[in-house]
Amino acid sequence: MPDARTTRLVDAYERLTPERLPELLALYDDTAAFKDPFNDVRGRAAIGRIFRHMFEELREPRFAVQVAASEGDQAFLTWELHFKRQGSGQAMAIRGASHIHYSPAGLVRMHRDYWDAAEELYAKLPLLGLLMRALKRRLATPQPR
Repeated sequence: MPDARTTRLVDAYERLTPERLPELLALYDDTAAFKDPFNDVRGRAAIGRIFRHMFEELREPRFAVQVAASEGDQAFLTWELHFKRQGSGQAMAIRGASHIHYSPAGLVRMHRDYWDAAEELYAKLPLLGLLMRALKRRLATPQPR
């Protein structure tokens, strides 16, 4: 069951737009750490740059949180990031999870995202996806017939 801190965080992510980015960042400590498959930064300003970049690179990005749970000073979220690719306008989604640690003041002090960039992103790109699927077939354990 999510607590009030986590409920506010989920709401901020699900309503996130470039204009509402300050509302999300206000839930993070000044020295918060953020890590995902492409970024490892510290500080509210650096975290803000990641989200501004997301809005520049993706069309219509939006988060949909599937599960939110809190215990003590930690929270766990599962989510989907829906967006359209620049250029093609192809609808895509990335599924992932976030591990959150709160400070004593109730602000996010650590945010770690877990998602499989190979499966969720690279495999869906035209040329790279073809190579990734071929590699996956080659490395997969054979299944009994």
